[in-house]
Amino acid sequence: MRLDGVLFFPVTPFTADGTLDEEALRRHVEDGVRAGAGGVFAACGTGEFHALSLEEYARVVRIAVEATAGRVPVFSGAGGPLPFARACAETAALAGADGLLVFPPYLVTAPPAGLVGYVRHVCAATDLPAIVYQRGNAVFTPGAAAELALEPNIVGFKDGLGDLDRLQRIILAVRQATDRDFAFFNGMPTAEMTVLAYRGLGVNLYSSAAFCFVPEVALAFHRAVTEGDDVLTRRLLSEFYRPLVELRDLVPGYAVALVKAGVTLRGLDVGLDVGGVRPPLVDAAPEHVALLERLITRGMEIAAC
Repeated sequence: MRLDGVLFFPVTPFTADGTLDEEALRRHVEDGVRAGAGGVFAACGTGEFHALSLEEYARVVRIAVEATAGRVPVFSGAGGPLPFARACAETAALAGADGLLVFPPYLVTAPPAGLVGYVRHVCAATDLPAIVYQRGNAVFTPGAAAELALEPNIVGFKDGLGDLDRLQRIILAVRQATDRDFAFFNGMPTAEMTVLAYRGLGVNLYSSAAFCFVPEVALAFHRAVTEGDDVLTRRLLSEFYRPLVELRDLVPGYAVALVKAGVTLRGLDVGLDVGGVRPPLVDAAPEHVALLERLITRGMEIAAC
């Protein structure tokens, strides 16, 4: 199944006692698909992959698959310590996922050959198509990326570094190494801020955290960019996305905590209590939630114009 449009990275809802809220997750995913998501990425960064047990991970992926009901592809995260990453890959396959997003290994900084070996070992656990995620301590050379692009079940490369010179060299190396249908993704936090720069490299796919709580704004931005509406693109960037990024950057981990606060404020419908974040992240402070609420109102006003 081909990914297209705005990619949806649902949060993982928790109850007041900190356990997985399956019904809230089901509604969250159903609402996202109904709103127009081009793909669902469950148990990934926004979904607090780092804080889930393998049993919880299995339930999250299974619910996402059921709620999506084949309407769009469902990918799920796999990363961290190698045995756990392989277990995630196997679990995702059993749960019916359509593919994997391969996160970095746990903490260690490795040479290119080691990163290639890690990704290969994770992907060898299943036949699922996999997207490699460059971020944090997983930084690939053009040669390493081209080597992985030759693997039959590795179908894409997602960049979360923002080093456009490196990414351009990676794209060129991959295109030279293979004529396969290989996709590239913008994986920067609040990716809308860098969409125009990535599109200059031919990278049109991106994930939208804002889609979780203001799909109208996320979809309006996507339409504006793809249809060449420069005025609306600039307005949304200046009056919604830039202030959102400035708010996000106040506290480490707000890239997740603010999204959860936004879903609870408004969700993809009229609000959905998805609980707080798990340690080591911290929930958004009340004054920051109030600022977010005002931003949501402003973004909706612009999108409705």
